[in-house]
Amino acid sequence: MADKSKYRWEFSNIGGSSRVRIKSGEDIAHLRELDPTMWTVLSCPVQGLEIDQASLACIDTDGDGKIRVNDVVKTAEWAVSALSNADKLLEGASSISISDFNAETETGRKLASSAREILQNLGREGDVISLSDTADRVAIFAGTKFNGDGVIIEAAAENDEEKAAIAAIKATLGSVKDRSGEDGVNAELIEAFYKALAEYSAWCAAKPELPYGDDTEAVLSAYQALDAKVRDFFVRSKVAAFSPDNAARLDVQTAWIEAIAGSDLSAKLDEIAAYPLAGITGKAEIPVDAAINPAWSAQFASLTKLAVPEGVAAVDEPLWNEIGAKLAPYIAWKAAKAGAAVESLGLEAVNSFLSADLKQSLLDLVAKDLALKEEAENIDNVDKFLHVYRDFYRLLKNFVTLEDFYSKDKNVKAVFQSGTLIIDQRACRFCMNVADMAKHNTMAPASGMYLVYCDCTTKTKPGKITIVAAVTVGDIGDLAVGKNAVYYDNQGLEWDAVITKIIDNPISISQSFWSPYRRMADAVQNLINKSAAEKDAKLMKDATDKINAAPAAAPASPDAKPAPAQPFDIAKFAGIFAAIGMAFGMIGSALASLVKGFVALSWWQVILAFVGILLVISGPAMVLAWMKLRKRNIAPLLNANGWAVNASAKISIAFGETLTDIAKFPKLKLKDPYAKKGLPVWARILIWLLVIAVLAAGAAAAYFFWLKDMI
Repeated sequence: MADKSKYRWEFSNIGGSSRVRIKSGEDIAHLRELDPTMWTVLSCPVQGLEIDQASLACIDTDGDGKIRVNDVVKTAEWAVSALSNADKLLEGASSISISDFNAETETGRKLASSAREILQNLGREGDVISLSDTADRVAIFAGTKFNGDGVIIEAAAENDEEKAAIAAIKATLGSVKDRSGEDGVNAELIEAFYKALAEYSAWCAAKPELPYGDDTEAVLSAYQALDAKVRDFFVRSKVAAFSPDNAARLDVQTAWIEAIAGSDLSAKLDEIAAYPLAGITGKAEIPVDAAINPAWSAQFASLTKLAVPEGVAAVDEPLWNEIGAKLAPYIAWKAAKAGAAVESLGLEAVNSFLSADLKQSLLDLVAKDLALKEEAENIDNVDKFLHVYRDFYRLLKNFVTLEDFYSKDKNVKAVFQSGTLIIDQRACRFCMNVADMAKHNTMAPASGMYLVYCDCTTKTKPGKITIVAAVTVGDIGDLAVGKNAVYYDNQGLEWDAVITKIIDNPISISQSFWSPYRRMADAVQNLINKSAAEKDAKLMKDATDKINAAPAAAPASPDAKPAPAQPFDIAKFAGIFAAIGMAFGMIGSALASLVKGFVALSWWQVILAFVGILLVISGPAMVLAWMKLRKRNIAPLLNANGWAVNASAKISIAFGETLTDIAKFPKLKLKDPYAKKGLPVWARILIWLLVIAVLAAGAAAAYFFWLKDMI
């Protein structure tokens, strides 16, 4: 095991954690010596990253769908061994000069040689090779007879006989794609072809004597079609002979005919076919000229013509069994058929291929092709290297560290940032695709972030995607489930987005300052609405009860006197007025005491008192928000997507301001022609200050006159 203390690493503090800096090819070369506990990420899924999937497949050395520390280390060592200057890996270019390969290592020499071969096959000059050169494998291997894939094409044949054999294999057993893009055959197909030839030839040689000559196949077809129906007829006839009284029940029933008589009988042939073959008379024989069930008459006529000896008037059970016995060897031979795949060639061609015996020569051509396997794989490795050369360092900056995520350049995005969500006059640049909503429901609240989940659809792609966006600046505004927005992925594709879920956490300190007043206003509004609803319901109930309880009015007599009016109860109303006056008096006294206290203060003391009251109300919310905002962490979101994050990745207040952009309009002196005329700006500001002061005073009064005594 390597001594992990040998190499001196440089560290920096990013996102609230110490992280190693990968700033040179030498750092990449020593990644194996970096303690895994110092890696920011231990594993991440191949899917869902903003890196070319082909590049990720090259880095995923074990092909398990996840990139792990060991995959990164192996890729780093392979890439470094191929270059004369490992610093080239930091460039992230899609092309490389062949002279940059390390001629002192086997890996470098093989890649350089293969790169030159690729350019030669493409007819290109120069020593610069790019991903565009290696993208078209067909073009690279076009015109090559042997390319190491174990597949030979007709052009690789050394004579017409071999070419004909290859064509016959493709026609009968199918083909496989050669690296050149043409259809060819491999060793498995060659072996299967010659085995089928031998089997089919032997089967044909074992063909028995045909009992009915050239008509044997026609007789067999009719016999097999009728066998079950004929034997059913014989049994029915024997039962009818045994019980003549029941013969009619064994024959075609009148009810059967009546049931279908009104229908199109051509559509009822399957039902008719189930009827007995012929009329049941008690004799276990079928006259050659008897009336036969229409569904079977054609087969019976064919069989009697070809298999029944001339002069025989009826087919009985011994004759039927005799026909079956004659056909038995032929039936057994047909059932043992082998090599059917090559039957289409014809027996003459089959025997011709067998006599030529080109099997070994074709297998030799396959072996000749396979001899170039390593060379061809080295050509494939050039494409693999170019993918790693372009994308590996970017992965390192998102795996060993989170450098791309914390970059000050807004054009640089982490590999897990999928796009930008435009909503409520904000551009949320921290967006992620959601791989598992169930895991997000469990883990996302621990991030401490205000998160908006959206379902996104577009006409250019089927289905939908789910994203999560972090809102890190501003206020809640109009954000709510059901609100529509627009999402732009990193390729610039526009998606329709709709909010499906919100995880509520502080967005900013300014939002937290106003949150107590917003909650107070909401509480008052809810209380008023509740009280109004209750009073309205009570009023309607009382009115309904009075209407239902009122007796039916009796006819008034001419002599009846009107009911006397209820006398005014002065004592009752005096009590009510006294209670109201006492309430107003207590409120007035409290306000008067508060105003008297403020009047006694100097102007600067009034300001301090006002500020103090505001701090008493908003201060706790602001302090709590400040503490939560400092602890925001994207690690739970990454873990919910299948990452194994090894260190926290916090979002400070300052950094959070860079992840969300708020619309900033220019200062223009424009007037709204439909704006309602009112007080000047200074007057409106003064009124708002007075409102805030009254609210603060009310809160202070409540504290001094009520809460203080309770405490």
